[in-house]
This record gives sequence, structure tokens and C-alpha cells, in this order.
Amino acid sequence: MNDMNLQSIYEEVRTPFKAGMVLAPEEGEMLDNPMVFRHGGAWFMMFIRFDGRGYETHLAKSDDLLRWTRLGCIFRRGAQGQWDSSQADGWPVLVDTRWDGPNTLNKFAGRYWMMYLGGSADGYETDPLSTGVAWTEDPSAVREWTRCEGNPVLCPTDADARAFEGKTIYKHFTVDDPTRSCGGRFVNFYNAKPRDVWRETIGMAVSDDMLHWRRVGDGPVIENGDPTKHSVSGDPMIQRIGDMWVMFYFGYKWRDDVEGAFDTFACSRDLLHWTKWEGDPLVRPSESFDAIHAHKPWVLKHDGTVYHWYCAVSRRNGREVRGIALAMSELPAHHDLENETT
Repeated sequence: MNDMNLQSIYEEVRTPFKAGMVLAPEEGEMLDNPMVFRHGGAWFMMFIRFDGRGYETHLAKSDDLLRWTRLGCIFRRGAQGQWDSSQADGWPVLVDTRWDGPNTLNKFAGRYWMMYLGGSADGYETDPLSTGVAWTEDPSAVREWTRCEGNPVLCPTDADARAFEGKTIYKHFTVDDPTRSCGGRFVNFYNAKPRDVWRETIGMAVSDDMLHWRRVGDGPVIENGDPTKHSVSGDPMIQRIGDMWVMFYFGYKWRDDVEGAFDTFACSRDLLHWTKWEGDPLVRPSESFDAIHAHKPWVLKHDGTVYHWYCAVSRRNGREVRGIALAMSELPAHHDLENETT
């Protein structure tokens, strides 16, 4: 893949205009991991709420992709004594990945599906974390998704777990690939951490039924930075632009010219081999509301405009503030988002 291909993708997906915060946290909470889809003629965002104990998954709704109304919790922590009793960080899978497409969720076996990060230790992403699967008949409904029997489906302690995922498995994005070019219909990308150093990289696994997963390759497909030092390449999100697969992901502590976490991308023609963009980040810390981190991307194109939601991290009165912000390829004529910038 030549530099011209990467440059053309960058020009297509870049979002230089920050509209501001679309979901701001209330006192005592942090909001994280925006995931946007269309269902029944409306837009919905799954996002994560951290209440000081752990993650739970919430839902918001919008008519214009700019202004969002929180609807409530759709995936709570598991019962006491369960493997996911402290963490329940869910995200939708089988998103229609066609660029400027419908941005809807596809069914499998008559259901909509979720994969989620779960753990039994309190705190912010406290190790170890594993992966579960859940389903619903209506992803727009404010009701609990149903956990699948046999959870967790991917664990750092699995016999076939590779060195880069030996301590914790984080967030996933699942592509429906009917060609089975990677060895299974569903191709799952996720970031994970080894035991010896805090270094997150992105690996892959495949499945034919959403419940039984086979790891692919001996190591990660995306990694950056010194393998002996703390760095992160995480939270993959994938779109199909022309004949190219584009993986949006965030980076941290492997670029000397960027303070804090930032969003970037990589490209592939076969889902197995990825070429990383090394130019300007898609978003980076620059405003009061994202002064520490601008990361964890969800990117789509709708009616000619590119929308890039991300977790914005700042500090207020000595405390870290996490909320959901939006960057765009162009700003609408009128908007009134909190902390808007031009």
C-alpha cells in the first residue's frame, strides 16, 4: 500500500473542526467509549458510565447526531460472585461498515449482538478483564441485554492466549466477513495487555457463531512504540471505504510530538495485513474540554459529513473529567454544544 492511498484516506476521514461536548458527565461519574448506530429512523449511542465502582453500559438518542438525550442503563454489572460483577462495558457488533452507508446493526441468528468487557474487581478497568457476549431483540430499547451461556468467551487465561493478551482483554470491534478470508465469518479485533509491561496492542480472533472464538496469528496486527515501555494502541473501530478496510484506533505514549492520547488509523485490503498512517492525528488534545486526552474513536459519514465521536478528558478542580466530544469534517451553520469551538 503506497503513501498516496493512505493520504487519500486521510483526506476523506479527517475531522479538523471540534464541535464540543455532546455528553458531559455529572458529578461523580465519567462517560467513555461512544458507539453510534441508526435504528428505526433514529440515531442511538451506546456509551459507558463509570460510577466509581466500575463500568455499566448506557444508551442515548439523537435526531441530528449533535444533540443527545440520555435514555438509561441497558447493561448492568453481573450478580455478586460472578466473573463480571464489577465491570459491564458493552458495545454493539455487526455494525454495517459501509462508508456513508446506513450505519445500522445487522442481525445474526435473528438477534442483535453485543460483546462486552467484564471483570470482578472494582475500579477503573482493573485487571484482569475478559470478554462476554450478550443479545437483544431491540437495540433501541432501554432494557437489559441477555447474557449468553458460556461467558466469558475470551480470557487472558485461555490455553491459546498469546503473550500480548496474557493479563487483560479490552474492547472489541467485530466485522462480518462472509468470504471467511481470515478463517471465520466474524472477524474480531481487540486491544489487550501482556503480563510484563503495560503495552496495549491490537490482535484478532474469528468465529462462525459469535460464541466460540479462534485466535488468529501469533501476535498483534497493530502495535506501536518500544515493546519494553508503556504504550497503547487500542479501541479499534472499522469502516469499509471503497476497497479498503480502515481501522480507527487510539494511540498513547508512542509519539513524541503528541501530548496525551490521540486518534489515528490504519488500512488493509485483507483484514490481516495493516499499514499504519503516520501523519497528523485525526484528533488530539487541543481544547479545554479535551486538554489531557482526545481518544477512543467512533467515526462515520452521513449525508456527506464525517462525524468523529471520542472520549474527551480534561481536569477540573483537580479532578479528571471524562465525557463524549465530537469532531467533524465541517461544522453546521448553527450549533450550541457545550464548550463549542470554531
